[in-house]
Amino acid sequence: MSEEYNRGYLDMELLRFTTAGSVDDGKSTLIGRLLYDSKAIFEDQMEAIEKASLKTGDGEVNLALLTDGLRAEREQGITIDVAYRYFATPKRKFIIADTPGHVQYTRNMVTGASTANVALILIDARHGVIEQTLRHSYIASLLQIPHIIVCINKMDLVDYKEEVFENIKSDFDRISTKLDVHDIRFVPISAKLGDNVVDRSKNMDWYDGPTLMYLLENIHIASDINHNDTRFPVQHVIRPMKEEYHDYRGYAGRIEGGVFHVGDKVKVLPSSLSSKIKSIDVLEGHVEEAFAPQSVALSLEDDIDISRGNLIIKDNGLPKSGQDIEMMICWFDEKPMMLGGKYTMKHTTNDLRCVIRDVKYKINVNTLDHDKEDKKIGLNDIAKISIKTTKPLYFDSYIKNRNTGSVILIDEATNNTVAAGMII
Repeated sequence: MSEEYNRGYLDMELLRFTTAGSVDDGKSTLIGRLLYDSKAIFEDQMEAIEKASLKTGDGEVNLALLTDGLRAEREQGITIDVAYRYFATPKRKFIIADTPGHVQYTRNMVTGASTANVALILIDARHGVIEQTLRHSYIASLLQIPHIIVCINKMDLVDYKEEVFENIKSDFDRISTKLDVHDIRFVPISAKLGDNVVDRSKNMDWYDGPTLMYLLENIHIASDINHNDTRFPVQHVIRPMKEEYHDYRGYAGRIEGGVFHVGDKVKVLPSSLSSKIKSIDVLEGHVEEAFAPQSVALSLEDDIDISRGNLIIKDNGLPKSGQDIEMMICWFDEKPMMLGGKYTMKHTTNDLRCVIRDVKYKINVNTLDHDKEDKKIGLNDIAKISIKTTKPLYFDSYIKNRNTGSVILIDEATNNTVAAGMII
């Protein structure tokens, strides 16, 4: 029974979502409510939260303490670092990234949201759409998060009025014309009291849409991954030192796009040598096909010189290639970016070096204006830059494939990750 359960759990679809909103919009409280109402909190966790809540003197259990784990977060009542929480329902597994709302923690939000399928944008029903709403929505759009759920929170503080919900919905619809997001949903909620979070609200009978949990369990994410263009960055070459596998040579990695079948003709980049897939191996044995985002080992019919950083593809959609690349970046380091500076770049499993050639413009994330005069890029800044790599890079645009279109930059002197980049 337990083996069947474990297999079922492993096979369940995984949804990653992130929260974004202004300070005190209730992001951490909403996550606490989701976990509490979906019975995903252990008794000892609940006891610890109750004890910590007593110290604040509110007389109520503060569910936000589930994610605000740093002492400074609890003392200030804000979220500083990205907090990840894991839970599951009978339909799906979830990974939550609770990200901070302050502008000075933009890099934390980018980090937490970079792999998300869904972004929850929280809006305080009393304040409506504000500058931070625009900033967080833009970052979600920049990171190509496919689905946005706008949670209009604290409806209990505006007497659950439908007109408040509709006005905020109209205001957000106006700013959404500037965003590259095609699936936006709206849910009126009270995270503190649980209205429309997991259970339907009796106080908002005018709302006939789904609850937040229903959306998270049922929103369609299977087509978010690029299943057309095949991409397999080689991570490791497997050569077992056993007599029974004497001639085995497998190329291990994670499929970042498309579907591979045994017998498919493939090409290896950068050599452009061709072969056919001899076998596809996973932990349980051989499979006939594999698709993104599975981790597998491919073996080929021909002995080709393949190493970490090479890319295996089919001919049904070639990646771009070049050394002069433009990208949007978010700067993570307190030390400003240097024009003409040399940085290490990681792209999928490939390591190379690059030079910063130019800053095209810097984004004012509160107004979305492009500043072409200010070339100084510092902590938490978002900008469009151009770089030149030391060798040709095979890549896709970020909008086409978030995995093969993303890079990180590393300071060679400190080994700090200084920027995340989205190739245009």
